[in-house]
Amino acid sequence: MIKFFYLLLLILLSSCKQPQNFKKFNLDFERFDSEKKMSEGWFKASDYQISIDTEAHMGKFAGKITSDSKGQSGRISYVIPPNFDGDTIKLEGYIKTKNVKGGFAGLMIKIEGTMQGYSGLNFGFKNMSDRNIHGSTDWQKYSISLPMHKKADFIIVGGTLSGMGEAWFDDLVVTIDGKNIQTMNENEKIIPKGKLDKEFDMGSNIEFPMITGELISNLELLGKVWGFLKYYHPELAKGKYNWDYELFRILPEYLKVKTNKQRDRVLLNWIENLGMISECESCGETMPDAVLKPDLFWKQNKDLALDLTEKLQEIYLKRNQGGHYYVRLKDNVQNPEFLNEDSYLNMNYPDKGFQLLSLFRYWNIIQYFFPYRNLTDKDWGEIMKEHIPRFLSAKDELDYELAVIQLIADVDDSHANLWGGNGQINHLRGNYYPPFKLQFIEDKFVITELINIKNSRNIDGLKIGDVVTQINNRKVKSIVDSLGKYYPASNMASRMRDISIDLLRSDKNEIEVGYISKNQKMNKRLKLFPKDSLNYIDYNRNDWGKSYKLLDGNIGYITLRSLKKQDVEIVKDLFRNTKGIIIDIRNYPNTFVPFSLGAYFISSSTSFVKFTHASINNPGEFNFTEPVEIPAGEDYYKGKLIVIVNEFSQSQAEYTAMAFKAGKNTTIIGSKTAGADGNVSSFDLPGGLSTGVSGIGIYFPNGDETQRKGIKPDIEIRPTLDGIKNNRDELLEKAMELIK
Repeated sequence: MIKFFYLLLLILLSSCKQPQNFKKFNLDFERFDSEKKMSEGWFKASDYQISIDTEAHMGKFAGKITSDSKGQSGRISYVIPPNFDGDTIKLEGYIKTKNVKGGFAGLMIKIEGTMQGYSGLNFGFKNMSDRNIHGSTDWQKYSISLPMHKKADFIIVGGTLSGMGEAWFDDLVVTIDGKNIQTMNENEKIIPKGKLDKEFDMGSNIEFPMITGELISNLELLGKVWGFLKYYHPELAKGKYNWDYELFRILPEYLKVKTNKQRDRVLLNWIENLGMISECESCGETMPDAVLKPDLFWKQNKDLALDLTEKLQEIYLKRNQGGHYYVRLKDNVQNPEFLNEDSYLNMNYPDKGFQLLSLFRYWNIIQYFFPYRNLTDKDWGEIMKEHIPRFLSAKDELDYELAVIQLIADVDDSHANLWGGNGQINHLRGNYYPPFKLQFIEDKFVITELINIKNSRNIDGLKIGDVVTQINNRKVKSIVDSLGKYYPASNMASRMRDISIDLLRSDKNEIEVGYISKNQKMNKRLKLFPKDSLNYIDYNRNDWGKSYKLLDGNIGYITLRSLKKQDVEIVKDLFRNTKGIIIDIRNYPNTFVPFSLGAYFISSSTSFVKFTHASINNPGEFNFTEPVEIPAGEDYYKGKLIVIVNEFSQSQAEYTAMAFKAGKNTTIIGSKTAGADGNVSSFDLPGGLSTGVSGIGIYFPNGDETQRKGIKPDIEIRPTLDGIKNNRDELLEKAMELIK
């Protein structure tokens, strides 16, 4: 995904002289690149078959999407710059379909902000899913529109298809406030000087001496000074420098220092060359009741020269206020958005300069903008020193990815992982999967669900309830102990959840498995399958079936996995006179319901959460907001509410459980949740890697933490091995028992 958007960016930045009748934007598919076999400027944004077809509405060519895979979706996409004045963008175009079923065809507009790793900042999206265009239709004209957004960096238009069938798209027209963008003048954007610095695009060319304790200490200091200046110095906040490349410029001289005095003089000269900064009238001290305060590292470092310490203190007291080139807080939610962090897709391996940059970038983002840096198992202030040798020693792409994921694991946040650019790790883990689901139950890895193999029912004789004990003659416990550092997680429950998914994954299509079945030790060669040949669980799918039902004993049951927005009023009315309601959040909610459904279970307005937000004006400081209330509904539910949670309850699921917990008749049952709440802030690392962390702190109104601890059940109950063998949902049984 990162590479995809990088290519789009190159197209946006390129320009050349064109004939007078030339259309700036190839929205009619007529400019065809025969070498790439794709219409100029158009991109495939899916695993569906994307092509340019001669069955056009007008002219020679049309875009086409073909699919024989039910339940998925594909896009043919074109990106245009947002450099136009106006309030509303409208996309018109023609669509033709053939045998579309299990989904729909439609035009698509997506408005995105600065690239953020595996996903952009979504300022608006429409795909005509509500029009339900399916079956076979001849060419028809359609249109969709969205509000423009002043912070947009990309506008992506095109066609989309979900389900099965064929869809053609042609003669697209984009207008802004009724004016065709083909004839509109684009606004001229001012490019910060930092973006024009390309000196090290082909490599850092930094030669490092042998790794010693002294070198590690010096590099640790450099990394901390570099990050402090990045977020505090007013000149860097303006984008005046490419701060990544300024690191490469100072490193050759810095690596030659022999004494602390020489080291500190190099750093001081570096800072002074950034220029004078003005007095700051609004730069007050940290709020006395701040949840987290900036860690001003130089105040504790007695080895620094006095003039360097005074210079760092001066910058702190004259620090940047307001807008910043590298970070901003998102509207409303206020989690940080990391800007202008180049992913350096063309990075070669090894490149120790870029590898060190990756460590510095990550460490400082956590240091200044992670709301839970005080909750890590290890002291975050000491983490950089530990990882410097690992990053400098990475000899290839796999070593580098493994170094990054081990660093991420030290954040102890299930939102923090290597979400993109982890191709070598995925290759190492393998592309073959078992035809069943494992779950960590009673300290054992138990088969809890069989997964259908397409065109086959063969699962090699293994059954639900069997316990996996060995893999390729190695004990499972030994394997898990070695894997832990490569599976970032807030707590052990969520780490074992994630390891369970990959435990039997392999780069070979068969492995030797030892297991216990009916109290007998067994061994067998287990056949594994490519993921696309299994009807594997897809948590993004929207066809889980009906979200609610009436259970025996006049008990309502709701699963948030498939609850839709329009279902909320239905279940309120349907279950109004039930004896109790069970809400199952052992999943990720399909729709956001803390207020719309949460208000149904409280008799008076009730606070259920408060947040902490980062500060752009004083990076590293986090302060509480006022508690957020759920307003009471006019007609609230009088019966019991039982909420079921477990390690699959993460993020929005945990936030939703907090809202339900505010009800006086609510009982939460199950086991510890994933312990990762707060909107995710994504960012890129060198080498095309993308990651993210929880961006805001989530607390109960009394200040109790949810991060890592999760939502504590009122009644703790877990599945048992016997329950799994007998196909019982013991948590649901307990919920029904509490209501009866």
